[in-house]
Amino acid sequence: MASAVQKIKLSPSRDIPFNKLVLSQSNIRRIKAGVSIEQLAESIAQRTLLQSLSVRAVVDADGTETGMFEVPAGGRRYRALELLVKQKRMAKTQAVPCVVRDGGVAEDDSLAENDERIGLHPLDQFRAFQILRDGGMSEEEIAARHFVAPTIVKQRLRLASVSPKLHEVYADDGMTLEQLMAFAVTGDHARQEQVWDNVSRSQNDEPYQIRRMLTEHTARASDRRAQYVGLDVYEQAGGLVLRDLFQQDDGGWLQDVVLLDRLAIEKLKAEAEAIAAEGWKWISVAVEFSYGHTQGLREIEGKPVDLSPEEQATIDALNAEQAKLETDYQDADELPDEIDQRLGEIESAVAAFEDRPMFYEPTEIARAGVFISIDSEGRLSVDRGYVRPEDEVPASDPDVGQDADVSTEGQEERPSVPRTVIGVGAVLLMLKKMTRTRPGLCRIG
Repeated sequence: MASAVQKIKLSPSRDIPFNKLVLSQSNIRRIKAGVSIEQLAESIAQRTLLQSLSVRAVVDADGTETGMFEVPAGGRRYRALELLVKQKRMAKTQAVPCVVRDGGVAEDDSLAENDERIGLHPLDQFRAFQILRDGGMSEEEIAARHFVAPTIVKQRLRLASVSPKLHEVYADDGMTLEQLMAFAVTGDHARQEQVWDNVSRSQNDEPYQIRRMLTEHTARASDRRAQYVGLDVYEQAGGLVLRDLFQQDDGGWLQDVVLLDRLAIEKLKAEAEAIAAEGWKWISVAVEFSYGHTQGLREIEGKPVDLSPEEQATIDALNAEQAKLETDYQDADELPDEIDQRLGEIESAVAAFEDRPMFYEPTEIARAGVFISIDSEGRLSVDRGYVRPEDEVPASDPDVGQDADVSTEGQEERPSVPRTVIGVGAVLLMLKKMTRTRPGLCRIG
């Protein structure tokens, strides 16, 4: 006959006034780790005590209970409650829920409680933060209640937004946390799953490769077009910016490259229309011109616009100040910060005067053109004064005399209104290749 299975008996629980509790020397935790006592006290103040203390009755030399109880397991909670009492935020007679142990070894209880504790899987924390956010808590509130920086909350929420299919892979240890972070650069679940399907079947599944594949059809925020247009303008036009919350991303990636190209060209065309008022025969507009685009063209010479007396006086004063500072500190091993800064300001101011407008002969302007583009720093680049071979003035025809009879009978005399032809060429980035479209022409009357 089989013997009956002996049933376990749980230790009883009771509420004990806090002033009847003392910290036990049997508590094995000696080194501080995890949430601080101050943070734990705040958590208890917000949520009350979520886990009972494990206590044992204190006995005298005769083995008689003294009415006091020591705490071998739950020492940090005890210290947090003690802090709340010292801060007068909790009465010293406040009843504390306790589990009363009377058998076994106190040190064994303390070791088991700490050793058998398992922290949350990161995915559980991500999802918990998302539940709190969906419940109406702000990122700042979540951060304050869980003693982390708001940026940590943003990161956890971003990880919670990754495709549920990839969450399952991560939960089953089929993906590292670093890989999951890489997928969080975009919110496109279909694209995330497609990239994972590709990299998981290859040996090239490093996080940097995942990020590269997810952003290959985007434009960097450091791209000359993005710098020229401005992220604010791009976003106001409905463009999305992908941001990597887990590593330096230099401003992120602009997702809508078609929109970015349109905004860049529109801004360049507006500049071209303003420059057309100078009387140039043609203006060629592009985000970026290919190397050697001026080959075969004659560059006309202009001369800088004369400085006004006031401007020349300013330059002379700046040069004199620069010379004096350099003389005063010529023996110094290192320039003081304010002097170094001032010399830089002088240099920039003088350079601004040197980079002044050029004057071109009107007859040359009438046959020459301008290239307008964006330089590598994202600034407007205007390169004036290029004449195409077909626009050169032909040599005089000896057969045409000054007294040639040219009939204009029946023709209405019309004033000549020059028109600037603006050619627009857009540079499109597809993967890593750059393809230039055939320029289209429009006229500005």
